[in-house]
Amino acid sequence: MRHQKKTIKLGRTAEHRKALLANQVCSLIEHQRIKTTLAKAKAVRPLAERMVTLGKNGSIHARRTAFAALRQKNAVKKLFDDIAPRSAERNGGYTRIVKLGQRKSDSAAMAFIEWVDMAEVVEEKPAEEKKAKRKEAEPKPKEKETKVGEPSIEAPATEEERPAAAPEPAEEAKPKRRRWFGKKSEAEK
Repeated sequence: MRHQKKTIKLGRTAEHRKALLANQVCSLIEHQRIKTTLAKAKAVRPLAERMVTLGKNGSIHARRTAFAALRQKNAVKKLFDDIAPRSAERNGGYTRIVKLGQRKSDSAAMAFIEWVDMAEVVEEKPAEEKKAKRKEAEPKPKEKETKVGEPSIEAPATEEERPAAAPEPAEEAKPKRRRWFGKKSEAEK
């Protein structure tokens, strides 16, 4: 009988599962919110809440126990210094799971797992501004050599100085000449 055996196995060996969950909790501590599958979020929740309970205790033994489970010093430091004090008055329920729907590729149920007492500022990437379209290059002024080796640049004529010329008739667009497999088209013959 499987009474009182609640472990969610996630299709992994025990060592792989422990490493996965430890990395997920460390990412949750670092980023305050992570997007993962619903099954993994439900497996991460008990470990994350146990770590916060250790952080609220604050003793050296609790710190070493958390380090044994998480295996990352910076995550344990942030847990004990930042996250656990925010949850000091709460008696459990430190995390929240928000369902997001199915993933497009394989229809796996996705979810956010985040701290209930999350800091107000969530790290988000700033939206990049779209690059402006390139303007057409203006013609460069012609250079004349006045003395030996010294180029001089003529100032472009203003609208008043330019003679009023009739607009040139637009040339008819010629069809593109295409070569297919080295054969000449009929227009090129």
